[in-house]
Amino acid sequence: MSRHPEVADLIRTAGTAFLERNRHWLSWKHVKVLRAIARCRTAALGGHLDECTRCGYRAISYNSCRNRHCPKCQTAARERWIAARRRELLPTRYVHVVFTLPRELAPLALQNKKFIYDLLFAPVRRRFWKSPTIQNTSALRSASSAFSIPGIRNLDSTRMSIA
Repeated sequence: MSRHPEVADLIRTAGTAFLERNRHWLSWKHVKVLRAIARCRTAALGGHLDECTRCGYRAISYNSCRNRHCPKCQTAARERWIAARRRELLPTRYVHVVFTLPRELAPLALQNKKFIYDLLFAPVRRRFWKSPTIQNTSALRSASSAFSIPGIRNLDSTRMSIA
């Protein structure tokens, strides 16, 4: 029975040619990681003999590279991390939302994250929770005009449109 190819197999097969072709931009750290992954769980790192106490079956177990970039070595850690994130989820549906703001807002958004996120989420809060955290929409309008945000309008309605 053949197994699926792994990242280490690909690096062993094409790694030398890849390194030679891309030597101009690869740093020594990249090369070190690629070589560690290629050697992971091979005789190059040594190993030990495992024997079943019941049937006497013997198998060689090779040592791992333990590199943080190695997919083989970090599988268990990744699974633990995913399980921990799943335990944090609430029993509800989730929606992934991506906001793309005009380029002109980038400096403002970087320096005033809370303000910008409050502007973006205020209509949602009003629509679904019926108790807005921003009680006074005229204060919101005056605060937004102090920053002169181009392209944002309808701040006091349940929908916000961004040009």
